[in-house]
Amino acid sequence: MKIQGKMFLWLSAFILIVAVVYGYWSKEPVGTTALVLSFGLSVMIGFYLAFTARRVDSMAQDNKEADVADEAGEVGFFSPHSWQPLSLAVGGALAFLGVAIGWWLLFFSAPLLLIGLWGWVFEYYRGESQNQ
Repeated sequence: MKIQGKMFLWLSAFILIVAVVYGYWSKEPVGTTALVLSFGLSVMIGFYLAFTARRVDSMAQDNKEADVADEAGEVGFFSPHSWQPLSLAVGGALAFLGVAIGWWLLFFSAPLLLIGLWGWVFEYYRGESQNQ
């Protein structure tokens, strides 16, 4: 986290220089204000990351000798045989198509979306793949 804090603080210094130069040359208040606000946001994020990095243990990204696999953990569980994403994709496609063609198409897409969402959430609560 130390390197991210330093990166954001260097970015904030760059944004401040750009804001001053842009404000001097353009005399345009909207862009100058946006750049100054970007500077403030970058300073807040950089300060938070640098402040937090002092209170937590060093991570693999702070070690110059670290490998990519040092910070790797479990990614998660992915269902190998689920049909629910297909129902959600068809329902979502029909819903977005309903915006272009007509709102009446949402009456056909809403049940597909609800069935797909319900099935995906409760997929492992019933049937042969039920978890113990």
